[in-house]
Amino acid sequence: MEIVYILAAILIFGLLIAVHEFGHFITAKLCGVKVNEFSIGMGPLILQKEKGETVYSLRLLPIGGYCAMEGEDEDTGDSRSFVRQPLWKKFVILVAGTVMNFLTGLVIVLVLFAGAGGFYVDQLAGFAEGFPLEGEDGLMVGDIIYKVDGYRTYLRGDTSMFLSYNDGQGVDLEVIRDGEHIVLKDFPMYRRDYDGNGQERFGISIGAAVVPGNFLTRLQYSWYQALDYVQMVWFSLVQLVTGNVGVQELGGPVMIMDTIAEVGAASETAAMAAQNIASIAALIAVNLAVMNLLPIPGLDGGRILFLAVDAVSLLLFKRKVPEKYQAAINMVGMLALLGFMLLITVKDVFQVFQ
Repeated sequence: MEIVYILAAILIFGLLIAVHEFGHFITAKLCGVKVNEFSIGMGPLILQKEKGETVYSLRLLPIGGYCAMEGEDEDTGDSRSFVRQPLWKKFVILVAGTVMNFLTGLVIVLVLFAGAGGFYVDQLAGFAEGFPLEGEDGLMVGDIIYKVDGYRTYLRGDTSMFLSYNDGQGVDLEVIRDGEHIVLKDFPMYRRDYDGNGQERFGISIGAAVVPGNFLTRLQYSWYQALDYVQMVWFSLVQLVTGNVGVQELGGPVMIMDTIAEVGAASETAAMAAQNIASIAALIAVNLAVMNLLPIPGLDGGRILFLAVDAVSLLLFKRKVPEKYQAAINMVGMLALLGFMLLITVKDVFQVFQ
């Protein structure tokens, strides 16, 4: 049965990348850019049909796809090539893949939450004996935790996760009490041994408040869940940069496929497996959206950064950065990314088969 979940994971990756490329494709068409080929899948050709100026392909390996636009990296002389488009059209086309991935994740969450009877948010349930910050000027039982160290706590569990990475030098908190937002900047809540067992903790007990499920709250919390996924990706990147998370803790496609297989196999029923895997698919979709916008050469975010550089260059010097230099930098960035992904994949393979 596990092979079924592995195939499902491969299909999920393929569909999400194909959706991403479809975003580029449809906006390129709408903006009048010539598209030479749009392919679903990679590798050996299965089917191919030419319609108008575009070749539509179906390829054997369900691991992605591509949208080959005329003149993506060099001026071919065609007035409808990508490089000859105004900056705003280039931006729309480049960002469309990310938008499609985010919307895909949001739609999946909307489907998963369609029958939800309620949603849980973090709420203070109690304090350890001797906790010194209880009261109207501090924290009170029943406070809804709204932010921790600047990060929004959208759903249950966010507070514990953010506090686990706090440096222990105080916490920035924002809570909702009787409908009023109360900001506790540099709140002196530190880890200490409240129980005499040598384990340090913040001394608060976090429970959950229930928000009843109806049409509006299902829409609201579907949006919150999608934003929470975005925030989790950003939070993880910050922890990586600050050194709180090591590179060895990163996972690539192999690790994700292994996780999907484990989650599917551990589910009690096929319906629960489908639901759990769909939830992971939504997270992956949003993750792809965020990561692809990073200003790194080889990613859409890197190309968008070059658009900003071009805009400044046109304003100051009345000329753009030559396409050949942009193409060279993007190629180097892509090779570096592929090399990094190869290293992560090798690491994942060793971890999975240990």
